[in-house]
Amino acid sequence: MSGNDMSVDQILSQMQQLRTQATQRPAGPEAVNPAAQGVNEVERSSFADALTQAVGQVNESQQTAADLRNRLQAGDDNVTLTEVMLASQRSSVAFEATLQVRNRLVQAYEKVMNMPL
Repeated sequence: MSGNDMSVDQILSQMQQLRTQATQRPAGPEAVNPAAQGVNEVERSSFADALTQAVGQVNESQQTAADLRNRLQAGDDNVTLTEVMLASQRSSVAFEATLQVRNRLVQAYEKVMNMPL
């Protein structure tokens, strides 16, 4: 069960790091044009990797919750209702956090696309 705790904590930590990095960008013309800052492929791929890893962790959390639920329904004495409910809630929180990140990314994309040239 502690592996699921780490998954949610890692996702939240990554979200906080990304928010901190986004707010620490310099203001001015170089902030508008990422190419002017010298953004390299490593930074882009690390963001993509972090996002992929976060989605993978959410998926793993959902699969773990489903597995525990199935084991409880099958009558496994090693699984308690409390464990199933906690795993389900962790999975739900992780999914909601990921959904919020997705919504923020879509909003940011829409703002950028609506900017006048």
